[in-house]
Amino acid sequence: MVTTAKWTLEDYHCMIEVGLLEGRHVELLNGEIVEMPPEGPEHAYLGDEVGKYLSDLLGDRAQVREGHPVTLPNNSEPEPDLAIVKPLGQTYRQHHPYAENIFWLIEYANTSLNKDLDAKRKAYASAELQEYWVVDLKHRQLKVFRSPSKGDYTLEETLIEGEISPIAFPEIVISVQLLFGGCNPVADSLI
Repeated sequence: MVTTAKWTLEDYHCMIEVGLLEGRHVELLNGEIVEMPPEGPEHAYLGDEVGKYLSDLLGDRAQVREGHPVTLPNNSEPEPDLAIVKPLGQTYRQHHPYAENIFWLIEYANTSLNKDLDAKRKAYASAELQEYWVVDLKHRQLKVFRSPSKGDYTLEETLIEGEISPIAFPEIVISVQLLFGGCNPVADSLI
């Protein structure tokens, strides 16, 4: 039987500080250092556009962080495409958002779909994050995970159209089509 060595957050931060991971696009998931595939143009474009849209929609109730790490208690420091977090200002100079600072996370998935639906889903659920969305670019569908329990989510929903409201902001209505690059009612109203 083969046993793999697990890395702690402290180990991971030391590797970053001494430059051991320089030039490598990696993240820490459940104590394992995992390579991140490069972002394709559609992935990058949609992350930027939806990030701006959510920032406009949420105003000062939340901060939308694009492609930055979050620090989880299960020896994970993933870099979700969009992290909708509490607006704690200068606090984020000392540390990345912790699980208790996160409203929900969004991943755009193309080549990373298996990792996003398995390892990341389980890391987020075991950290008790209440909501996690995976925008599946290949199949043009939104996977919504809610209600974490015992290291996984108990509720899963797949949407291809319609609207959705995040648990933390039930008054906010988001078009599923917008997540795939459909029209942006805020931007369109400015024309």
